[in-house]
Amino acid sequence: MKERTIYITEPDFEKLEGLLDGMKKTGFRDRDDLTSLEEELDKSKVVAQREVPPDVVTINSRVRFRDLDSDQEMIVTLVFPNNANFSEGRISVTSQIGTALLGYAVGDIIEWKVRAGTKTIQIEEIIYQPEAAGDYHL
Repeated sequence: MKERTIYITEPDFEKLEGLLDGMKKTGFRDRDDLTSLEEELDKSKVVAQREVPPDVVTINSRVRFRDLDSDQEMIVTLVFPNNANFSEGRISVTSQIGTALLGYAVGDIIEWKVRAGTKTIQIEEIIYQPEAAGDYHL
């Protein structure tokens, strides 16, 4: 799988860094999903909200992706943990799938380790991205 640029907006990066800093104080090192998020942030390219490409998954983006292992399609909105509700299609950026989606673009194929092995998904469409819509959040 080719290496690609992971884009994260400045406000999202700052909020995620704050979230991870808070979790460090509570011993999150035992959680592989949060360590994965920290690693993704370390290799991301931080950009202004107006500079993020419109086909990139950002916080509050609604995205359609396909699980390439099961051929199942899902539509989810990527949110911060306090707004997550899986039954309503809002997944946390700190979840394994949320961390996998953040910063990637339409067409990207993403592989990541899960407890049962490896998952592979492909991002098929950004239905809504707040930055592309001009809905800048702070």
